[in-house]
Amino acid sequence: MDLWNEVSISRRSAEILTVRRSAGGRALAGDARHWKPLEATGSQLTTGFELCSNRQMPEEEADMVARNLLEALRFFGHARADAEIRDLPGVSLIFCGLNYAAFNAALQARPIEGDAQELAQLIELSAEQYDARSLRWTYWLCDNFLRAPLRREAARVFRRHGLRHLTEAPGMYADRLAPVTRSLPPLEVRPVLDEPTRGAFAQVMSTAFEIPHSVSMSVYGAERAWRGTFQGYVGYSNGRAVTTAAAVVTGDVIGLYSVATLPQHRRLGFAEAIMRQVIGQAQETQGVSRTVLQATTSGLSLYEAMGYRIVTSFNVFISD
Repeated sequence: MDLWNEVSISRRSAEILTVRRSAGGRALAGDARHWKPLEATGSQLTTGFELCSNRQMPEEEADMVARNLLEALRFFGHARADAEIRDLPGVSLIFCGLNYAAFNAALQARPIEGDAQELAQLIELSAEQYDARSLRWTYWLCDNFLRAPLRREAARVFRRHGLRHLTEAPGMYADRLAPVTRSLPPLEVRPVLDEPTRGAFAQVMSTAFEIPHSVSMSVYGAERAWRGTFQGYVGYSNGRAVTTAAAVVTGDVIGLYSVATLPQHRRLGFAEAIMRQVIGQAQETQGVSRTVLQATTSGLSLYEAMGYRIVTSFNVFISD
């Protein structure tokens, strides 16, 4: 869930590792009066900032992050025969077919233009669906979807409905990647196209993020999971799978997710190597150069060095 880039899932942290902002990083906050519709998803997301020369408006950048994340999370709703996606008024619900909260995600699909009661109604709508199946689940909420007073009150609203704040994941954007500043290791990158690459992807994810192996294989190892827009890649060093990444293209932007490296191969440049290869391929084949992702503590400094900057933030709440 990763949904998302390096969302670290572990039993020690109720399936997701809490993240922090970088020093000087900030989440952009918008005024709902200036939000505009996201046509592809029925969502809305903009903020009222002045245009900066030679770059995208901040609200457009946050729009790209939110749109791409929604498409990426849909991966889990296609992974199994009993998985499902329900697009309800104001919220999209992802059911992975397993009782695993990180892969059952409710994603806010529009701004809250009212008060806490409107947010509560969306939480209740989501809870009814997951509770009917006795599933644990998470709720993803973009900062830009709330006015400042409700943003401060949101955690209390979720607590009243049996969900606690789990993590805050900065949404990051880059017009183009910064030049490479270090020597990267040689890496053979293979797309996830067959049983061996699906198994390798699932194994790296399981080990890197402490996902139960059976859960990882049931999702990432399933052939049907890879029929949509979520394209996985496995990086091999000396014939061994050591790192993974996944890409989702929406419009003219590519989102990077599931960036993971086996513990014994970390801090050697493998994550950056696979990311640059995947993005480079998208540039060549689809003409895509702008990229987005969601960051965690472990990856934030790398992404900033690669040219990404924080343009919004997602708060994630988990059912108890």
